[in-house]
Amino acid sequence: MKKLMILFAAAFCVATKAQEPLELSLQKCREMALAHDEDLQRADNASIQAELDKEIAFSAYLPKLDATATGTYMNNLDMMGMELQMRGMYMAGISLVQPLYAGGKIMAGNRLARIGKEVAEENRRKTRMQVIADADKAYWTYIAVGRKVRMLDSYKAQMDTVFRQVEVALSAGMGVENDLLRIKTKRSEIHYQYQKAKNGLNLCRLALCNVLGQPLDTEFVPLDTAIAVSAPRKMDESIAARPELALLEKQVEAGEQQVKVTRGDILPQIGLSAGYLYYGNIKLKGMNYDANGTAIPFTQKFDDGLGLVMASVSIPLFHWGEGLKKVRKAKLDLENARLDLQKNRRLLSIEARQAVQNVTDGYRMVETAELASRQADENLRVMQNRYQNAMCTLTDLLDAQSQWQQAQSNLIEAQTQYKIYETEYLKATGRLETDEQR
Repeated sequence: MKKLMILFAAAFCVATKAQEPLELSLQKCREMALAHDEDLQRADNASIQAELDKEIAFSAYLPKLDATATGTYMNNLDMMGMELQMRGMYMAGISLVQPLYAGGKIMAGNRLARIGKEVAEENRRKTRMQVIADADKAYWTYIAVGRKVRMLDSYKAQMDTVFRQVEVALSAGMGVENDLLRIKTKRSEIHYQYQKAKNGLNLCRLALCNVLGQPLDTEFVPLDTAIAVSAPRKMDESIAARPELALLEKQVEAGEQQVKVTRGDILPQIGLSAGYLYYGNIKLKGMNYDANGTAIPFTQKFDDGLGLVMASVSIPLFHWGEGLKKVRKAKLDLENARLDLQKNRRLLSIEARQAVQNVTDGYRMVETAELASRQADENLRVMQNRYQNAMCTLTDLLDAQSQWQQAQSNLIEAQTQYKIYETEYLKATGRLETDEQR
């Protein structure tokens, strides 16, 4: 019984711990997303595969050593009155092959493998930046909707206060029934907005769980709710660090090497080989005759070895133009790669310029929203005082509250969107991982 109670208590503690909200900063959000993302894990595997391909390609420079062993059982053969016995014959040997010249294919293949390794690294960097960008967007969106929920909760409290004031005034014969009905309608509208925002917050929480690889019932406590927005630093539109640009350039380099590999098929191939073969258990039986004509049976056993050194040259002479057509096709693939680079360089430059513009415009929107928020705060404060002193109508107060709610909503959206624009700018210029001030 005592053991059962201990197990129950331990299970209860584990369950309670699992229900605790997860405190989350932007940096921790990024780290968890990077640790979880399956695409990034696949990119890591691709990088390892590319390194193996590089080592495999280098082995083409080195000699190849092979060993063979053969056992044979054959019927005896009659050879001009003699019997060749090959039952249980065996052969064993080793061979060494060293390519001397392969039309440049080996060198080009090694360059292709090196390019493949670099491509894998750039793909990994591209994937990392995309994971960070997705994590940032999910994080700031969750914060934005959470702040809106809290703002609407405050708006509800304001409206509840006004509702009670109108009720008191109406019971004292100093109010009108229509004012109370208007307040009830407004309260219902706010409750609808509040519930809609809470539903949105739950969807954002689920999206954040997915990005971070957490159970779907995980609750989060963001630590970056006080968003500090500072003027953008000097920004440039350079795309030199973009992994996408590097991948396009590597595609052109790979196309150049592929042309060399294809051309190597129509060039001479020179190789050197050496080997040693040992054979045994071969018997030859027959009859010898002496001077008197007497038949003397004999048996001769063969066990010996052979050494061989050979140089070979292979020169393609006439294949109906197959090789030249393959070279031409490879050159067209190279030209397509250059066209892709030219086209996408423009698109990447446009994307970087748009990202710079978004950051600049986003900061202006934050400044405008902050000014509007301060003005709405002051206007609401003044209208609340006036309403309490019967110096303005209920309509004026409701309008001030509505303006306050809209101003707060705009400020939340502007601040969080600016943070997302900052991340997008760093991604568009290929510096999302290296920026130390984020």
